This record gives sequence, C-alpha cells and structure tokens, in this order.
Amino acid sequence: MSERASIQERLAHALGRRRETTPATEPPFDPSSWSGALVVMGAFIAILWGVQIANAQDDYGLNRFGLQPRTVAGLWGVLLQPFLHESWGHLLSNTLPLAAIGWALLLSGWRVFCFVTVVVIVLGDFLTWLVAPSGQIIVGASGLVFGWLGYLLARAYFSRRFKWIVTAVALLVFFGTLLGSLLPTVDARVSWQSHLTGFIVGVFVGWFLHPRRPRATGWTAGTAVP
Repeated sequence: MSERASIQERLAHALGRRRETTPATEPPFDPSSWSGALVVMGAFIAILWGVQIANAQDDYGLNRFGLQPRTVAGLWGVLLQPFLHESWGHLLSNTLPLAAIGWALLLSGWRVFCFVTVVVIVLGDFLTWLVAPSGQIIVGASGLVFGWLGYLLARAYFSRRFKWIVTAVALLVFFGTLLGSLLPTVDARVSWQSHLTGFIVGVFVGWFLHPRRPRATGWTAGTAVP
C-alpha cells in the first residue's frame, strides 16, 4: 500500500470514529422525499401564482411573451409559456394537476425531475411552436402537466416495475379524464397541440430512460422445453 493510500485510509478511519462520537446533525434537505417534494412543488406553484399576480396587475401584458407559432419573437414562449396564464381560472385549473403529478415525479429523484422537465418544456413547446395554428399566443402550464403525465405512464409501461405501475394507475384514477384534452377541439382557447406535443415528448423520455428489457423465452439454443 502506498503512503498516500495509507494516509487516506487513516484519515477516513479517523473521520468515521469522529462521526460516531459527535451528535447526529440535521439531515440535508432532500427534494425527492415525500415532504421535500411537497416543499419544492409548493415553491413552484407559488412562483406561478406570483407571476399571475404581476400579470393580472399589468392587464395580462406579460402574455405577449407567450408562445407565438412560427414567429421569431414567439420563440421566447418556448421557455416562458408554462409560467404565464390567461386568467385566474386558467391557473387554478392547472394548479392541482401540477402539484400532484409534479410531486409524483419528484419522488423519482431531483435529477430525473429536472431532466424530464427541461426536455418537455424545450422540445414539447418547440414542437407546439412548429405545429400550432399561427396568429395566436399560447400560454399555460398544461403542456408541462401532460409531459410529466406522459413520462410517468410510459415509465410504468416500459419498465414494468411494480411501484411505478401502481403510481401510473393512481394517476389514471385521479387524472385520467385529462387525457381527453389530447384530442383535437374546435375551441380556439384550448391549445390541444400543446397538450399532445407535451404528452408525446413525455412518452419519448420515458422510453429513452427506461428501455424495455427483452422477456425471458424459457429456452436457450440447443435446449428443448417439453
């Protein structure tokens, strides 16, 4: 053993002994714990409501930064769309799904949550920018909601892990009716394209992160099964 390795071992041993004799300290904040995820989602919701207050005070002037399909100026909306809403009722209808589905996603880990969220916002909103009808401003966090939901459902389907299947079933029980918003509608106030692209990107991320493992066939080459 080298002298450096010997020093590292003695230092690690000394630190370990010191930990045993010092009182336990407060554990660090864990955003992927049940309580930590509630705190994070509460803070995120508070930000959305804070933006809404400022937007309403400005007579919804901030919505000019929303997503405007196929316009260069409207590209800002790719990033800003989830933070803007057209009314108090619009934000209120998104609050519960955002909090609940985001909380369920956060339990998977902070880095997974950040990765899924960034990909859904950037890629999903950019696809909306490409395919949505021109001449309108699209705002709202519903595309993000559908992206999170699509990921969680796809994760259960591709991974086939029991606890993730239970999570997916619970989400379908409480929020399954949201899937109807993926269908085209004649209501110009509803951007079903944003819902659909967000959901598709979420499913894609679920497939990408959790590729399905091949099933065991019950036989190998040269072995017959009666």
